[in-house]
Amino acid sequence: MKMKLTITSVKTLTPSTKPYEVLDTEIKGFLLRVQPSGSMTYYLSYRNKANKRSRYKIGTNSLSPTQARDIAEKLAGKIANNEDIQTNRKSDRAKGMQEKLKTLEGFINNRYEEWVTTHRKSGVETIKTIKRHFNQFYQKPLSEINPWIIDKWRSDRKKAGISASTINRDIASLKSALSKAVEWRIIDTHPLSALKPFKTDGKVNVRYLSDHETASLRKALIDRDNKIINERENANRWREKRGYDLYPDITNYSYADHLTPMTLLTINTGLRRGEMFDLKWTDINLDTKTLTIHGKTAKSGQTRHIPLNHEVIKTLTQWKIHASDNELIFPNKKGNRFHTIKRSWASIIKSAGITGFRWHDLRHDFASKLVMAGVPLNTVRELLGHTDLKTTLRYAHLAPDHKADAVERLSMQNNQQR
Repeated sequence: MKMKLTITSVKTLTPSTKPYEVLDTEIKGFLLRVQPSGSMTYYLSYRNKANKRSRYKIGTNSLSPTQARDIAEKLAGKIANNEDIQTNRKSDRAKGMQEKLKTLEGFINNRYEEWVTTHRKSGVETIKTIKRHFNQFYQKPLSEINPWIIDKWRSDRKKAGISASTINRDIASLKSALSKAVEWRIIDTHPLSALKPFKTDGKVNVRYLSDHETASLRKALIDRDNKIINERENANRWREKRGYDLYPDITNYSYADHLTPMTLLTINTGLRRGEMFDLKWTDINLDTKTLTIHGKTAKSGQTRHIPLNHEVIKTLTQWKIHASDNELIFPNKKGNRFHTIKRSWASIIKSAGITGFRWHDLRHDFASKLVMAGVPLNTVRELLGHTDLKTTLRYAHLAPDHKADAVERLSMQNNQQR
């Protein structure tokens, strides 16, 4: 079919059962392809330097016929001058992408986010950290994110009461992204290579629960489960009277949702939050009473086996009775992996009257209680999945009388020498 491609003529075109093309009568090779779906695309058909027939996609019908015609005329002129318009397009695209990647925003959105969320377990959190804390630098070229502006940024954060360790972690996320920019040759050198982290106290006090706090937390969890179950029961009575579909009945459930079994599991195993989110039923062996953290989901990259005590076995057994067929032990409402439980955790901690206690502190609580019970530090290291004993040494001061015993031995030696 041939016709001059104008706004009026294009409006008369209707889809067919098969794709068809309309050739313009004025510009050689200028055409419009119409798909059965109704979508339309403008092309320029031409012969390249090797005298082979080739096509250049001009664009969809989001372009007007006049706009598409102007582009076709310019392309025809370039072809007449022996220019390779396909190579030029690729080059222009590459240059355009390079321009996009020059700023922090362009690099994060167009390259780094996809990579880090695919290859790093903490990728989603890493992107959230960068977007939340460094968005003020988004329009800056990567090479201009220098130690001076980041040092000023972290000084302001420190004045605002943010801990040095938190600031260091946030900057580490940014530095990792910039390292990839160097690796991928988007920038020549790392602009923050000279920036040293804040010095931190490696022996800061570890937060763990007192006996009273432990009892308060457990009671708050029980009260929360009972409240949710009672509210569901009342809601179903109300809906039944009005002929509405009922919510799933959880009256006889041991737990109203994931929060209590998650908490009890972590208190008794010291799992990292991400490890718990990744747990599958196939990782639990109730016969051998062990839980396996596989290297691919562990922070250390090393597989480890954790023995399960009576409370964990009881908790998981009761949870499995009412759990869905999902392979994950703790899927979210959509059946997918959790990424955070900050809101529900903050609520339960408030109900329990506990302050300054994060979810990660449950892991500290597990380790602290083991050390205070006299468990050797190396055993604690293995259970926690630490690759370096130095990391576990933060709990050493909790060992019963180990320092007092050492000092007392010195006193005994001195007495013997008198």
